[in-house]
Amino acid sequence: MNKDLVAIFEYLEREKGIKRDIVIHAIEESLQIAARKSIQGITNVSVSINSKNGEIEVYTEKEIVDTVEIPGEEILLEEARELDPDCQLGQWIPVEVTPENFGRIAAQTARQVISQKLRGAERDVIYEEYRHRVHEIISGAVKRVLRGGTLVVDLGKVDGILPDRNYPRTEHYNVGERVQALIYEVRDTDNGGAEVVLSRSHPEMVEQLFTQEVPELSEGLIEIKRIVRDAGYRTKMAVSASDPKIDPLGACVGVRGSRVKNIIRELNNEKIDILPYSENPIELLKNSLDPIQPKKIEQNEETGGITIVVDDADYPIVLGKKGMNARLNAKLIDRELLVKKLSEFQSEQKIERHRMALSEDPELDKPIVIEDVNQFVVDSLRDAGFDTLRKLLNASPEELAKVASISTEMANDILDKIRKKRT
Repeated sequence: MNKDLVAIFEYLEREKGIKRDIVIHAIEESLQIAARKSIQGITNVSVSINSKNGEIEVYTEKEIVDTVEIPGEEILLEEARELDPDCQLGQWIPVEVTPENFGRIAAQTARQVISQKLRGAERDVIYEEYRHRVHEIISGAVKRVLRGGTLVVDLGKVDGILPDRNYPRTEHYNVGERVQALIYEVRDTDNGGAEVVLSRSHPEMVEQLFTQEVPELSEGLIEIKRIVRDAGYRTKMAVSASDPKIDPLGACVGVRGSRVKNIIRELNNEKIDILPYSENPIELLKNSLDPIQPKKIEQNEETGGITIVVDDADYPIVLGKKGMNARLNAKLIDRELLVKKLSEFQSEQKIERHRMALSEDPELDKPIVIEDVNQFVVDSLRDAGFDTLRKLLNASPEELAKVASISTEMANDILDKIRKKRT
């Protein structure tokens, strides 16, 4: 028992960072409970452990009397003076009552209590060591792979937990592999301990990797304003600089892409889009879509939702695999986002214009007045016979573009102005 205790002291102090006196105090408390159960007739028991050799001593306080009536609580004066020659009647004296087989009994009886106490001490160490390091990136080795894919990662003094939901499905690990992860949280467990929860899928993982690679970020010269992520697929990051002379995109990318390549490699080739930040959600969306140019952008004034119209050829790219790219853009601008094909949008507009043209609204038969359109264009349309809104609504954009010598896009804009004014 003595050698086992010393080994426990050394292991917990060296590997877990738990101070020896904390361990000894926890074990003494638990052995005190075991001693009361093992030694009959004694209630006032104290236990002490030698921190160097692990020797256990059990004492009880006994009153010095002439005649012993309660053996567990009293001792004769003659016997007491063998322990302390100067003692007197009526005094209380500590008497050793350690049973010969107490080490074995104590080890069996106190195992559960000791385990509980040590979990509490280890929990305190975990909190002290890691609670201030939440959101930092830490490195460790995979110790075990649990059912479902949850990883137990050896961080040194403690084990971290990397749940399967906290790393991309595209990543797979084996025992012994090194892994970098974000310290996501430190939380209590059901058995009274604490655990360090890790994450590789959180957007902040990417943010911290950039902070390590890009000195301008750690120095505060540039700032990551928005970051959204679909782990294993793509990250979108909007950055800005406090100094207009600094190129925030160039700083994050690095010379010949050296900085961003290191991060992409760590994330197993996850795509990373770095774009200029804008407080205007529409401008931010345009930056994210670049080089694709939307044909039309509409914002719903009531809901704040945004609809964009893109060329049919660009539609799959803007939407992304299973709509992932569109969802990321929606998160980036914090708006509902609807993506439409140009052909689909034009077909919808044609149907709506036709429906409006069939209405009996007398305003549609009055001479045309179109606000915010060049008067020369309006005159050209009037001279070509399109002198009422109804006639304009019945015409195609291509037809109007030809007679007024304007682009099809401008003709579409004119028809859209009429549609919006009449709805």
